[in-house]
Amino acid sequence: MSALLWLFNTIVEVYLIFLIASVVLSWLIAFNVANPYNQIVYQIREFLARITEPLLQPIRRILPDLGGIDLSPMVLIIALIFLQRLINDAFRPMAMGGV
Repeated sequence: MSALLWLFNTIVEVYLIFLIASVVLSWLIAFNVANPYNQIVYQIREFLARITEPLLQPIRRILPDLGGIDLSPMVLIIALIFLQRLINDAFRPMAMGGV
């Protein structure tokens, strides 16, 4: 069971890194620090969008429109950390050999 918890935690942490990288890249593009027409920037942006958008879109449909502010990544980060802690608290005693 501890191997499954490790795998779950690793997947969540890697996804959080991709999510934060997507937010930072969108800021860099918005402030004209990164050129979205650059082939490398474009490929990184596409990769991150393909990974993060499937979970961000349902959250964006629920959240109210705040103009240019997108709170969906923050909501997803909080939800993922909550889910991670919930699962760890529920299954850690089993992984340690307890009840």
